[in-house]
Amino acid sequence: MTDPVQDWWSDWDHADPAWAQDPFSITATLRDTCPVARTERYGGAWLVTTHDLISAVVLDHEAFSSRETGVRPPGTNTKKSPPITSDPPDHGEHRRVLLPSFAPRSIAGLEDELRRYCKSLIAALPSNGRFDAAGRFAQHIPTQAVAMLLDLPPADAATFRGWVRAIMVQGHADPQARDDATAALQQYLRPLLEDRRGGDGTDVLTIVANRQIDGEPLSDEMAVGMAYLLVVAGIDTTWSALGTALWHLGSHPADLARLAAEPELIPGAVEEVLRFYAPVAVGRIAANDVDFAGCPIRAGERLLVPFVSANRDPSAFDRADEFVIDRAANRHTTFGLGIHRCLGSNLARLELRVALEEFIGAFPTFRVPNPEEVEWTPGHVRGPVAVPVEATGAAQ
Repeated sequence: MTDPVQDWWSDWDHADPAWAQDPFSITATLRDTCPVARTERYGGAWLVTTHDLISAVVLDHEAFSSRETGVRPPGTNTKKSPPITSDPPDHGEHRRVLLPSFAPRSIAGLEDELRRYCKSLIAALPSNGRFDAAGRFAQHIPTQAVAMLLDLPPADAATFRGWVRAIMVQGHADPQARDDATAALQQYLRPLLEDRRGGDGTDVLTIVANRQIDGEPLSDEMAVGMAYLLVVAGIDTTWSALGTALWHLGSHPADLARLAAEPELIPGAVEEVLRFYAPVAVGRIAANDVDFAGCPIRAGERLLVPFVSANRDPSAFDRADEFVIDRAANRHTTFGLGIHRCLGSNLARLELRVALEEFIGAFPTFRVPNPEEVEWTPGHVRGPVAVPVEATGAAQ
């Protein structure tokens, strides 16, 4: 357990419970007073908070490498998960391996099955009473979507949900749990990839197993790294966003009533959830010594880029600190910018839209009885650990 933060200007820590509970006021203060904050933790690292500076970091691939996309102690974040950990010129080839599988038309083909799955989850929930909307609904949907995309056995979903939780949620406090889960997930993926070599399936795992770059098959390390990325990045981020959406609607009855009455607003509401509560803060590593916004950043030092801080910057968004459910212009940074923009954005949007349509249709007046008591995960992906809701007057 690390010491609690006393000064967010010179000793910040995204693993601190205060960050998990309320990163918004922290980053708002820093944007105004110290837009690039320093910490000696993690071997020396920087926290970037304004929209312009966050954009500058993620768009400058020469100065700020993606080979380490987390801010963790040196030497503990070395796994390769292309294309997210690839820099140019390799990045383009790595991304092209996966890009067709995540095109809008490819993702749209998953909607009917995903909707049926959401309905089956809802059918198992009490029509009136209390239940955990995260544990019994939100955390299952991305797992199912990834299983569909990779053609993994649905019965394995609970197992790799546990691995993802250990890697992304427990990992900051318990590095051994993260390492053990990482090894177990990689061990799970290797024989699946081997079995699909030479196959002609259209699932992403078969595509990764058989794709070539410059006439050569992907190395085992690269293939496993890509598959690992799809499982880990595709689950925790989306269940965090969906859990947050349910928490928000359950604690803001006017917004819930608006969507229940006008479900055609749900796609736009999804974008506002993504802007206002962007769950992901990514890392970069300085490739060389660089002076950035007046700060002397040394080669090898890490930078944390919380997209939610860019999204709440009043210089970039009108009424930035208000949740506007029918916001018209919403060019948020939640899925990243430039060449590393999230490959899975179409899938995440589909999952969020379908899940909210089905949940609100079934529970148009649900509420979160004690929203201020909800616990949030620290680290790179922020989401509610549980969302206890009270379902009353469920739709028949």
